[in-house]
Amino acid sequence: MAVYCSKQHLNQGNNRFCTQCGEPLPLSPQQMIDKRYQIVRMLGQGGFGRSYLASDTQSQQKCVLKEFAPQVEAKQDLQKAKELFEREASVLKQLQHPQIPRFHSSLQVQVSNKDLFILVQDYIEGDNYLDLLEQRQGKNFSEEEVVKLLQQILPVLSYIHSQKVIHRDISPDNLIRRSSDNKPVLIDFGGVKQLPASKGFWFTQLGGNRTLLGKKGYAPEEQLRQGKAFPSSDLYSLAVTVLVLLTGKEPQKLYDSYHGTWRWGEEIKVNSNLEAVLKKMLAYKPSDRYQSADEALKDLKSPSAVKTANPYITKLRTMVVSPGQKRANAIVSKFHNRTQVIAQKLPLPVWLRPFAMSMIGTTIVILTFAGTWALVNAVVRSVSSISLPKVSLPSLPDSSNSPSKSSASKEARRISLLLNRRQQLEIPEGFFNRTANEIFYTKYPEVKGRSLTSNSEDAALRQDWFVMAEDLLNKLEQAKLSKEIRRQLGNYSAKDYQNWKRQAASGKLGNYSIEKLNQQTNQIFYKLFPEQPRNRLNQATFGQIWYAIAAQQVSKLESTR
Repeated sequence: MAVYCSKQHLNQGNNRFCTQCGEPLPLSPQQMIDKRYQIVRMLGQGGFGRSYLASDTQSQQKCVLKEFAPQVEAKQDLQKAKELFEREASVLKQLQHPQIPRFHSSLQVQVSNKDLFILVQDYIEGDNYLDLLEQRQGKNFSEEEVVKLLQQILPVLSYIHSQKVIHRDISPDNLIRRSSDNKPVLIDFGGVKQLPASKGFWFTQLGGNRTLLGKKGYAPEEQLRQGKAFPSSDLYSLAVTVLVLLTGKEPQKLYDSYHGTWRWGEEIKVNSNLEAVLKKMLAYKPSDRYQSADEALKDLKSPSAVKTANPYITKLRTMVVSPGQKRANAIVSKFHNRTQVIAQKLPLPVWLRPFAMSMIGTTIVILTFAGTWALVNAVVRSVSSISLPKVSLPSLPDSSNSPSKSSASKEARRISLLLNRRQQLEIPEGFFNRTANEIFYTKYPEVKGRSLTSNSEDAALRQDWFVMAEDLLNKLEQAKLSKEIRRQLGNYSAKDYQNWKRQAASGKLGNYSIEKLNQQTNQIFYKLFPEQPRNRLNQATFGQIWYAIAAQQVSKLESTR
């Protein structure tokens, strides 16, 4: 029997791993695991494995087997993988809640001479909320329904957080409406999502260079960028889930990535009370969100008590600039605890972040980079289109003809040209900066975790960042993508690929098969980016370019039919 991996590589039915890419292949129906659990069918697959409906031949009960298959050879790596797996199993054992699947056991078995780790849990009869949404055929969940969902699932989050557990992957497909009582059940705690895929411990379908903790669009920035998660991170993901159920649209359609705001009043229309609760759950900064599920539940029941934090400054009444360094230091010291960096809110390039200082309260801006006013002006102009107030900066002192001023002016002009070119190409800012930064950090891993300064010792690094960013724009132009496709960079997902796959299978693309689409897309992509690893692209950066090239090919086929 022929078996295909997710990349459509052909394998024999008795293979356990793809012979071309090493991806674990699905377990076969009727296959017996640990001489006890008989596979019935595959339920689904995620970034780190698959889940199966199985029959426990001892108890004659249905159960779920969650499979994790580490691709490691070294003994120390296998031991580390085992330790992390057992740690996750111990976490699941401690969770005892009627709306969480009961943990049965953890297994380590060998299949085709490969170690296989499996968790056994209760099988929950019912449909997940993503399937429920699709079954409604355009009729979305009502406000009353999502409020009830929140009231029923927030206590579950309160419980797991009290056990020092953070789910990290709340989304409509990880919530099941149980058939027996119609209550939501939280599934897929995804223990291996805490594992560093870059270290080679686990297979990841996303094939990225680093593990993404949570689904794109649903997970907050602190998870996706820093790998950090708090109880408020789960609340953020739950709020996104509610918006998807209310609108029937994916998060990317509900969020304006250019301005960094949710589309309230446009795509998202709810009553003011529910909107206030959701806005607080969706605050950009974790500290501005509810700090516990109980707080959110309380406000949901008493909406008049909601006080939302405004994550963006919309008005600047007064501009204060210190004329001297001594006075500047005093003001900075006085307001230090109230200052935050704009880069925490905006995906600025790595080395621009130290130049852009945020508003203190709503009235004061302090810029203390003496001798670099031209550069700072350029940065402020570059971010002014992102709903930030326009500010005027003082002119340079008498030393305006100094070499440092000249150098800063050159960099400012280069910034301006780069930003203008990106805007003309209509390439989303967040995607572009993430990708340019990834290229930079790949070359200079030793500076990862810090922003470049305006000092002379970082001049060469800043120069290299410019070269890499400009080269990225060159290659995106060479890809000959349409404006419509370039605008979508950062928003492509596996769903797009599955849609192309269905189109090809149904003949809507003529004789063009999904295999041919893969082949031609790979040819174009790797001609532009030959240094990128085969079949292991970061889906938030270079994976987006791969998808865009594929979308261009599909668009050409559709236009000729």
